[in-house]
Amino acid sequence: MPSTRQADIRPRRVIVTVAPTGGMAGKEQNPHLPTQPDEIADDIAACVEAGASIAAIHARRPDGQATCDPDIYGRINTLTRERCDVIINNSTGGGISGDMVREYPDTGELRVDWSERLKGIEAPLVEMATFDCQTIIGLHNGKEYLSKTSPQQCDELAEKMAAKRIKPEWEVFNHANIAQDCKRLIAAGFDAKPYYINIVIGVDKGFQGAMPYTPAALQQMVEELPDNTELCVSGIGPNQLPVIAHAILLGGHVRVGLEDNLYYRRGELATNVQLVERAVRIIRELGHEPATPAEARTMLALPDLAA
Repeated sequence: MPSTRQADIRPRRVIVTVAPTGGMAGKEQNPHLPTQPDEIADDIAACVEAGASIAAIHARRPDGQATCDPDIYGRINTLTRERCDVIINNSTGGGISGDMVREYPDTGELRVDWSERLKGIEAPLVEMATFDCQTIIGLHNGKEYLSKTSPQQCDELAEKMAAKRIKPEWEVFNHANIAQDCKRLIAAGFDAKPYYINIVIGVDKGFQGAMPYTPAALQQMVEELPDNTELCVSGIGPNQLPVIAHAILLGGHVRVGLEDNLYYRRGELATNVQLVERAVRIIRELGHEPATPAEARTMLALPDLAA
């Protein structure tokens, strides 16, 4: 079947999302990882200066463990907005530590708590939020973490986000994630055009059901996207670098940051700013320009901050 997305060489604006923290890694793995509100806000502002326009934000407790506490998110969001005009995109995935995980004594199962995940949209200044419309089993340090998002829970989150006028960033890991609840919720009217769908690829060793990165695998997933989609791609670990170029050639946008990749090159730990700067260089080498936050808001039909 011929591709419906051909290489895009016309000059355009490319959205760079920075995911500075995530819900898994700690400072012991990379001391540059920002975990506290001031650190996260400072890092995001520096990344916006380097060319980022969306911040995919995870919150951490003072001890560095994962949380979706709306008070902590509120502090991060407020400090971030004081420093820059980035699009604030809070996580509803949370993480695999801290407030987020519940252990079921009868089975020993570790589950990312649904009620805690929902708190990610309760903070002020949220413009977008990640929406994992599928059930995921994360694999980390020899343990399994179930992050259950049933169809009923998808409906609940979609309704809450729509009521708060928060735009979903649909986060998908394989073809079925797109074809099932993502398309179902879009068809039901829980998102307005254009849809922003982030394909996370190359995390197959960390999540059951996730796809390894190959050009063919990414192309196949892209073919599943609904019309009126703005494509974003997140390449995990060493996949991040080739995925940047591939996503841009597909007419899409890119996500980088320490949530997805702790290294700049083999043996050299990265900073978020370094990863954004490299993405921007690639964007420009391919004849495009990074979108400003204001341009990204227009592209995604988000309200202007000045409105």
